Amino acid sequence: MPQATSHSTESIVDVRTLVPAQRHAKIFELVNGLAPGASFILVNDHDPKPLYYQLEAEYPKQFTWTYVERGPEVWRVAIGKIAQAA
Repeated sequence: MPQATSHSTESIVDVRTLVPAQRHAKIFELVNGLAPGASFILVNDHDPKPLYYQLEAEYPKQFTWTYVERGPEVWRVAIGKIAQAA
């Protein structure tokens, strides 16, 4: 029986098919919809570092950002919503 990987429950969001002007809006929509503790893998054709700063300004200390792959042609970043302390 195959073993599940740690990323098996994460959805993969490939924004390379979207025009650049639509990418951040789509990603913000996804981050807004995340349940606490949930995450997704963002796939992009460049380092999305400016997005990190936008998210940090909008949602300070409320999300995680972990590079899974760092180019040169494809970048993958796991973005998650931090579970709130009870």
